[in-house]
Amino acid sequence: MNPSFPVYLRGAGSTPFGRHEGRSALDLMAAAAQRALDSARLARDEIDGLLCGYATTLPHLMLSTLFGERFGLQPRYAHAMQVGGATGAAMLMAARELVRSGRCRNVLVVAGENRLSGQTRDSSIRTLAQVGDADFEVPNGASVPAYYALMASEYMHRTGVTSADLAEFAVLMRANAARNPDAHLRAPITHAEVLASKPIATPLTLLDCCPISDGGMALVVSADAGPHAAVRMVGAGQAHRHQHLTAMTDVMRCGAGQAAQQAFDEAGLTHADVDYLGIYDSFTITLVMLVEEIGFAPRAGAAARARAGDFSPDGALPLNTHGGLLSFGHCGVAGGMAHAVEAWRQMTGQAGERQIRAPRRAFVHADGGVMSSHVSLLLARED
Repeated sequence: MNPSFPVYLRGAGSTPFGRHEGRSALDLMAAAAQRALDSARLARDEIDGLLCGYATTLPHLMLSTLFGERFGLQPRYAHAMQVGGATGAAMLMAARELVRSGRCRNVLVVAGENRLSGQTRDSSIRTLAQVGDADFEVPNGASVPAYYALMASEYMHRTGVTSADLAEFAVLMRANAARNPDAHLRAPITHAEVLASKPIATPLTLLDCCPISDGGMALVVSADAGPHAAVRMVGAGQAHRHQHLTAMTDVMRCGAGQAAQQAFDEAGLTHADVDYLGIYDSFTITLVMLVEEIGFAPRAGAAARARAGDFSPDGALPLNTHGGLLSFGHCGVAGGMAHAVEAWRQMTGQAGERQIRAPRRAFVHADGGVMSSHVSLLLARED
């Protein structure tokens, strides 16, 4: 099939994020998947491809076929994927290749996890800490916030970014989440409250960090536009420069810029063509570093754009209008997928109370590990 064969995001589904007592990872995946099929107006027997994100509360060796059996699917292609927080975007990129090659026509991409209610806090901390080096990092008791705090310290030292700059994004994400009934954290917060919140790993405070949530997300990637405004996947790129923090050679070049440039080159677009951003934000420093490395703000300039209102829902470049990982919530792979789901909903006019002027071109980026794996996607709405 011609490589320029169009591929669309046809439908999306999700659960609210927060605490879902008694619901397993498979329950949450199934709920999101059914809503995605309803949105796409497809029957289960029309799904011929299935991609599943991993779940730390369900480390099954054959998660895609397990879910397919549970959900009543018999796809001609299925596999599960695992690249940390970048998994959702990576699955969408892979689904695009499956459809573009002609291997599949309708691919269900799904993830969900009961990360909040399905494991203890200590278990979650231990599991996530395994992104660290088994010989040199994990034995020293480091946690994911500690890894990001070390990286933040270096980045802030080299650029002049301050904790006050980071706080701008915590406040913005919470303001966005306040308009989203499905968000985990909706209570307003102030700039001063972010700075005064409990230290977690200096320089990061509690409100610089995303919560742990339960939830599910699903998207249908298709050869057909379907019943909604046509949203094409027009560009994609990946970069993987390191796995462990101790192997990171330069906090200024983590791979995000490289992945983004691949996506822009393939799509034939530039930064100036983009009118919506969905950027991974596990911590405030994550968001600042990604926005700046990708090129939507100069170094140490992301906060200035935030203060000017550029990233607000009514600004020039709305950012994470669902509330992002920082406030909508984070349940693993589905948390990262939420950025793409929100971009699609905004582009198709289905974002409800938080609907902005429907974007024409959206840029979505996710990272996994400690800024380790990067995936960029470009979406374009057709008339």
